[in-house]
Amino acid sequence: QVQLVESGGGLVQAGGSLRLSCAASRSTFNFNAIGWYRQAPGKARELVATISSGDSTTYADFVKGRFTISRDIAKNTVNLQMNNLKPEDTARYYCNAREIVFAYWGQGTQVTVSS
Repeated sequence: QVQLVESGGGLVQAGGSLRLSCAASRSTFNFNAIGWYRQAPGKARELVATISSGDSTTYADFVKGRFTISRDIAKNTVNLQMNNLKPEDTARYYCNAREIVFAYWGQGTQVTVSS
């Protein structure tokens, strides 16, 4: 059973920064890709950023230049550094890990950006 535990969310003012972490119960290289999605109230869940087992990264257009995804091999974590946060970034952020057949989700961490 794969477990993903997110941390690092909170309340921040517009222009501020937060760093999210996703701790996986096994090496992040075991997954084809691992990364972050978000869901705001009344909206569909959307991709934010992912990193593949080959370290290729994918970012949504709305976070390019502001967010950076990275992995900490020793800690089995994937981090999302979020800079220059905007009120529209307010959402619950979920960690996602994908294998060929299965995908796993964490419980999410809330990010709220005040204007």
